[in-house]
Amino acid sequence: MTEQHPHGTSGRPGTEDQKPTSELRLIAWELTRNCNLNCIHCRAAADRGPHAGELDTHTCCRVLDEVRKVGQPVIILTGGEPLLRPDIFDIARYGHEKGLRMVMAPNGTLITEENAKEMVAAGIQRISVSLDGATAETHDRFRQVEGAFAGALQGIDWVKKAGLDFQINTTITQQNFAELPKIQELAVKLGAVAHHIFLLVPTGRGKYIIDGEISAQQYEETLNWFYDQREKVPLQLKATCAPHYYRILRERARAEGKKVTFKTHGLDAVTRGCLGGTGFCFISNTGVVQPCGYLNVDCGNVTETPFSKIWRESKVFQALRDFSRLKGKCGRCEYKRVCGGCRARAYEATGDYLAEEPMCSYQPKR
Repeated sequence: MTEQHPHGTSGRPGTEDQKPTSELRLIAWELTRNCNLNCIHCRAAADRGPHAGELDTHTCCRVLDEVRKVGQPVIILTGGEPLLRPDIFDIARYGHEKGLRMVMAPNGTLITEENAKEMVAAGIQRISVSLDGATAETHDRFRQVEGAFAGALQGIDWVKKAGLDFQINTTITQQNFAELPKIQELAVKLGAVAHHIFLLVPTGRGKYIIDGEISAQQYEETLNWFYDQREKVPLQLKATCAPHYYRILRERARAEGKKVTFKTHGLDAVTRGCLGGTGFCFISNTGVVQPCGYLNVDCGNVTETPFSKIWRESKVFQALRDFSRLKGKCGRCEYKRVCGGCRARAYEATGDYLAEEPMCSYQPKR
């Protein structure tokens, strides 16, 4: 059962929410940078490889042992394309047997009837497939491989037949901004359990489409539209790399005289905006631990230091858990405990991951 905590809608926004935490809820693990697609926004600039120094099976299992000492987070097996790792199901099965919640983020094009069944057998609880367009024309242009859209839909069909839940992820840029309602309609039609949207963070190949990033005003419009869908579609809705959404949730609820019930556990947990270093971290294909995949700050390497030590003692993580260290208007903002601004965007814009979020139009009231 999902634990839920109702938050009141009166009083100062910054005082009604959780205190800084280091409870590990989620890890995104880039098991490989090998990929069969060439997506224009790719954080890792993943390609066919080979890529030197990727962690072997034994090391991956040892890391899962270390993670289990810290908690029982959701582990997202990602890439690149995780299905290009021949030991992917061995790793998934090991984590599942350790009591970790294992999920996977393939692009869909390599899913077959056989490996869909293997996902279930290995204990994968859900997969995410990215659809960045509602048609083959827009999705394939985004993925830069003809047939990527058809392949993703076929992969989803195999997963459905295997009885495995799936969610749709969408990275929002100028290219697909207007198509978002149709993408969500498609997610409903396909039978997805959730729709998670991601606002572009200009790292990796995404740096080269910086003019594709939506404006701060479009950001607000998109997140308000997303809020409006909460009672209109049979999907779990979650905004990622969009911390402003957690301010909007509270603003809208307060204006409507409602209480907001926040899902704080599970695969669609809604907790706070930027989770980098607080409830979430990223592990690279070579073992580098970062606050998130977009914030390229080395916090330690699991081949040299136990994961548990990195998570608990990294100076970067400790800084991110102290919201009083946020600078500029993020530091003054009454919503800093629930939003926090995107630390990766701040870092890309200024070189300081504690600087104010550059894509926020909100002006603090104090």
